[in-house]
Amino acid sequence: AVTHRLFLPLILAMLLAACSGVEVQPGKIDQFAAGNYQYYKWRTEPMSNTANSSDPIYNVDPVLRRQVNADLQSKGYILNEERAQFSVDYIFAAGMRQGEKSEQASNLTPYPRVMPNRQVDGASVDNAIALGGVKETRNIALQFNDVASNEEVWQVIMTRIVEDVNNVGSRVDANLSKAISQALKPLPHAH
Repeated sequence: AVTHRLFLPLILAMLLAACSGVEVQPGKIDQFAAGNYQYYKWRTEPMSNTANSSDPIYNVDPVLRRQVNADLQSKGYILNEERAQFSVDYIFAAGMRQGEKSEQASNLTPYPRVMPNRQVDGASVDNAIALGGVKETRNIALQFNDVASNEEVWQVIMTRIVEDVNNVGSRVDANLSKAISQALKPLPHAH
């Protein structure tokens, strides 16, 4: 009986650790698979942060390109500007979702809350507003286009809820790498 009590929490902890917290919505792969692609290129040049902007896109761009290249090359695709049969592009955007559950929600109620007493302070009210309801998201749409026809042949959208807006940049590498690997899983190997 003791081993069962220890086993279940251990399995649950491992499952929670395995979740990346990223929602991936891949498009249908049929059109891309029918193209029998082998060579690709990036549609745009890598971004350079000459003005030292704090915009998160400057952190995302090099990580995204490096991870997409690694995943595509592991499937046999070759980055070659002159011989490219399809191009890779992406759109990065912040978004909002209404009514999302917070990590701070308890198992009794899905909504984070402040336990009120007779003298509610302003910080508690601010926290209740900040932790409830609307959640900020980071969204990346990765798009593959046929070079000859300039038509989209595949797309995948990755969405992650931002729990700590002040700590987004520090974990961008690990989180984005996991998300891209998960997103590119449906792609067939190169021919």
